[in-house]
This record gives sequence, C-alpha cells and structure tokens, in this order.
Amino acid sequence: MRRIQDASANSLEPFIEESIEPGSVVHTDGWEGYAGLKEKGYHHEITVLAKHKESAFELLPRVHQVVGLLKTWLAGTLHGAVSHEHLDYYLDEFTFRFNRRTSKSRGKLFYRLVQQAVQVDPVPYKAMVKYVRERRNRDHKI
Repeated sequence: MRRIQDASANSLEPFIEESIEPGSVVHTDGWEGYAGLKEKGYHHEITVLAKHKESAFELLPRVHQVVGLLKTWLAGTLHGAVSHEHLDYYLDEFTFRFNRRTSKSRGKLFYRLVQQAVQVDPVPYKAMVKYVRERRNRDHKI
C-alpha cells in the first residue's frame, strides 16, 4: 500500500482513484469529501446513517466487523504501540492475514508469505518511516 502524499484532508478522492478501478461501485456515508466521485467515473452509492432507524452496525455489518477485528489485532499484536509511520505496513499484514483466515490450507500460510517476499522488492527501513531516531549513546555513566 503506498501513501498518497498530496491527498487533501477534505477528500479521499486521490486515494480512491489510485486504489479503485473507475466504473466500480463505491458505497460511502454522506461525507462531502466524496462529492466528486460520479464525475470521475465511479458508481457512487450513499448511505447517510443518521437518516435511518437501523444502527450503523445493522446497515454496514461487515465494515464494523472488519474494523473491530483490526482494532483487536492491533491491540493484541502491537500492545498499543501503533506507529503512524508504519501504519501502511500494519494494514498490509492485517489484510494478508484477514484474506487467509478461512483458508483450508493453513499450512501454506508461511509458504505464501515466503512466495510473496521473493516476488516483491525489498523496502529499506528508511523508506518505511518518515524519520529514523538517532542511535542513543549506550555509554552510561552511572
């Protein structure tokens, strides 16, 4: 997952254009940041949650399930130490695991991980973070 450097805080359109094929159905809430999707070739379906008697969980059950699983996974795996600089990589790993959660061949998980690692170019640590902290001096004078 690549970061969108020039994305405005008031629009997710640059992210949508890079991530979703034109002509696809994009189902969103009523936020104004999605206003230009139709003009960009997307079929935009809007569900304004406040206008419905049903709860958000009833209207979009899968969204809430996945977000809940993500929160649980982040808390259990990273113990609250989520770094903004690494968020794209956490989401990549979660997606990898989520997409294989019902696999009948769980033993192939490691095999597929190695297979993907060989096919993808390595990413140096400095490219993954905005800054790298300087090494601390370990010569303590206690």
